This record gives sequence, structure tokens and C-alpha cells, in this order.
Amino acid sequence: MSVTLKCDLDRFAGALAAVLEGDRCDRGIGTLGEKTLHSVLKNYFEPCPENHEIKIGRYVADIVNGDGITEIQTRSFDRLRPKLTAFSELSPVTVVCPVVRRKALVWIDPENGEMTKARRSPKIGKPSDALRELCRIHEFIGRENIQICILMLDCEEYRMRDGWARDGKRGSTRYERIPTELIEEIYIESAADLAELLPDSLPEQFTANDFRRAVGFGGMSASFTLKMLAEHGVIKQAGKIGKAFLYVQT
Repeated sequence: MSVTLKCDLDRFAGALAAVLEGDRCDRGIGTLGEKTLHSVLKNYFEPCPENHEIKIGRYVADIVNGDGITEIQTRSFDRLRPKLTAFSELSPVTVVCPVVRRKALVWIDPENGEMTKARRSPKIGKPSDALRELCRIHEFIGRENIQICILMLDCEEYRMRDGWARDGKRGSTRYERIPTELIEEIYIESAADLAELLPDSLPEQFTANDFRRAVGFGGMSASFTLKMLAEHGVIKQAGKIGKAFLYVQT
């Protein structure tokens, strides 16, 4: 069964300070190759820099220490597949998937660099948001030597006002994310643990449309996620209502 751990808030504060008080601030937001969110989380899981960016075979691991290998992935989880195949044959691997619960948005004028005051977004992230990325590595979930850590946190998000809408917001570019508060760590160690990520608002019997509304994302992402949950035995079909399939949790 999945495990929710109490976060080490002191260690998180130390990791945040180590990154924000370093050279990164002298060079400005987002100017280094490694984004702030990734760097803070790397320092949170392993404060010792000597254990960062360790070459193992053809690949470089974010962290290698006494707990094994830790990979922090903020997006594009499909890129992890070759690493997970190689690393899991050598050591226990933890994949860290950060999910933003609440964020304060700061807009940057692309012409003069001026920034707005931070304003809280009405959108609230949920652990189920991680499912959209986890379906990209579904074959590794529950595999021996691999666990997933879903990290719930709050952050400030900086976006360039360079989108196609009149105000420049729709289709804008995300420039940087700076974590501000750590909420919880949720560990997925088996495929059955995925059930812990399903929203409480999901009905006992639900259609694909019910699922899309509950998780807050649709299209192919929702379809792939449903398929993953069914393949791992977390949900199953339970008849039809009209032309729509009904699903229930197992």
C-alpha cells in the first residue's frame, strides 16, 4: 500500500536556501541550465553535492547515495525509460514526480523584463495529476527495485507574456518555477498503490467522461491513464450505460 510520509520541512528550507542564495540569484531567474525546482528537490533528497550528477554507464543519475539512485523528473517521463531499464538492474531507484498544489503566478513582459506582482492561481493541483505522467512509464510501476515518490508542493511560477491571446497569456511560455512550501510525500511501491491517487470525487461507477471531470484532464492523456489503470488491475469494466463503458475500482 502507498505510504504518505511527513516531510522534513527543515531540510526543505535548507535546500531552498542553498539554491536561492547561490550563484543562481546572481545570474537571474531561469538563466542556468538546471531549473530551480529541479535543483531544490535534488538538494532536498541529497544535501551532499558530491552525490549529485553521477555517471553510471551511458547515463547520468541525479543522485546516487546509500539509498540507491534517485531521478527527479518534472516533465516528459517517457525520456526516463532507458534510464530506468539500466538503473533498476543495478540499484533501487526512486523516481520523484513533483505536483504543484497551489501556485502564485508572476507574468514577465518579454520586451522589457518587467514582472507583475504574484497572484494566486485558482487551480489546485491533486495527487491524481501525477497519473498523466506516470502512464508514460506504466511498465515500470510495481517493478522490483523501482518506487515512485509524488511530491506535493506549492510554488511561484514565472511565465513570459508571449502567448497568442491579446493579453499574451494563452499559449504563454513557462519560464521558471520556484518551490515555496513542501506539503507531503506519497510513495507508490506497487501497481495497486495507484488506486490511492484516484480523486475522492470519482463515483463508485464511472464512465470515461466522469473520470476526465474528476481528474481534470482529458483527451489522450485521460484515455491512456484509464488504459493503464485497467492493465494494472486498479479498475475494471462493469457493463455499459448507453454506449459508454462503466468502470469500477477493484
